[in-house]
Amino acid sequence: MSDKPLYERLGGHDAIVAVANDLLPRLQSDPQLGRFWQHRGTDGMAREKQLLIDFLCASSGGPLYYRGRDMLTTHRGMRISEGDWNAFLGHAAATLAKFDVPERERNDVVAFVQSLKDQIVE
Repeated sequence: MSDKPLYERLGGHDAIVAVANDLLPRLQSDPQLGRFWQHRGTDGMAREKQLLIDFLCASSGGPLYYRGRDMLTTHRGMRISEGDWNAFLGHAAATLAKFDVPERERNDVVAFVQSLKDQIVE
């Protein structure tokens, strides 16, 4: 087993950017989830993407600092349902599969994402 942080085991910044570049369009084009991005300007979308990258890098042990709000504040009032959560998980799994993320790292990512559920789903 490697003592390296998940950030390094995933491939670092460039790998996390690639995941964000794949995952966000999946979520935005999903008929169920797309409503969360309606009426968002280009600048807001770019900022959100950068915050996601910073959050993922910082949370996985990387050198980036996340300057955004906590997950509870960020998602409060969005009315994210259990069904929305499950749709998100499906897209996240497809993205991880696309990049052939090894099982150990995939399990660590899923465990981390699941740890956020209570802060995101209303």
